[in-house]
Amino acid sequence: MLIGEVARRSGVSARMLRHYDSLGLVRPTGRTEAGYREYSSEDIRRIFHLESLRSLGLSLREAGRALDDPGFTPSELVDDLVRRTRERIARETELLTRLRRIGAAEPADWGDVLRTVALLQALGSESAGKRQHAALSSAAEVPVPVEALAEAALGETDPNVAGALRWALARSGDGGLDLLAEGLGSPLAEVRERAVRAVVELPGDAATAVLRDALAHPDIVVRRCAALALGARGAAEAVPTLIDMIVAETNDVDAADALSTPADDPAWADRITTGLVDRLADAALAAPARRRLTQALADVPGPAASRALADLADDGDRVVALTAAYALELRGAR
Repeated sequence: MLIGEVARRSGVSARMLRHYDSLGLVRPTGRTEAGYREYSSEDIRRIFHLESLRSLGLSLREAGRALDDPGFTPSELVDDLVRRTRERIARETELLTRLRRIGAAEPADWGDVLRTVALLQALGSESAGKRQHAALSSAAEVPVPVEALAEAALGETDPNVAGALRWALARSGDGGLDLLAEGLGSPLAEVRERAVRAVVELPGDAATAVLRDALAHPDIVVRRCAALALGARGAAEAVPTLIDMIVAETNDVDAADALSTPADDPAWADRITTGLVDRLADAALAAPARRRLTQALADVPGPAASRALADLADDGDRVVALTAAYALELRGAR
């Protein structure tokens, strides 16, 4: 079969067939009566094998070696191709993500593009100082896409940089909230903690809704962090977790502060009082925990809390009784 017919039947151009010939990959082994070089059925089979290997991502040289090597191991080749393909996809995905972020920043000119690229690169720098500067300057210069800030916050290990990133996210609104919410589902505990701490600093109802969902999270650190934030926002759902924190002596001072924050809401005060009194009535509760709960109750305003403190002034635990009596004295002085 002459080169033109081979090209038509195989889909490989005559130019490429000549290139294969020049490289010694597929050389026509026959001759016509007129002296023209002719491809045999074995030559054509080799062309199809060569094209198949090229379709997998092999170079011409690699494909030729694979066909000529009697010790060729397909499994090793495939494993290597899988690794190289994954690396290529990762590089291209990173490039696509960067392009999307640049587009999201809505650059007005190439100067804006270059500044955005520089900030994105700085967020990924090995220097904590450069990362912090990028986070702090994201609002003053060309804005960094909020998704980039959220991803950086989820991966940041330096506490100063993490604080700067949370600040930048809070200034950017809740655009990064979806990514942070996904971070709460990370298999890594440190990523989940970074995610909830970043959500805590976002204002608005959407962030509050994510924090409410986090109260049922299997990670106790996430639950406690969400409860502290929700307590400050006056969310009644956080009360049981906050009381548990006082009992467990885990950030108990912060938890007590969160319980007493919405002091101007009588319904909130009554709910807190009920929750604290119910836990104080638990006979199995250790004395130190009862004392911490009494101190927390002392900071809750309202008549319901005062009545509960009056009952506790006669408690069998002397420390509890003294704490309650002193709190009542202060209330009377006011």
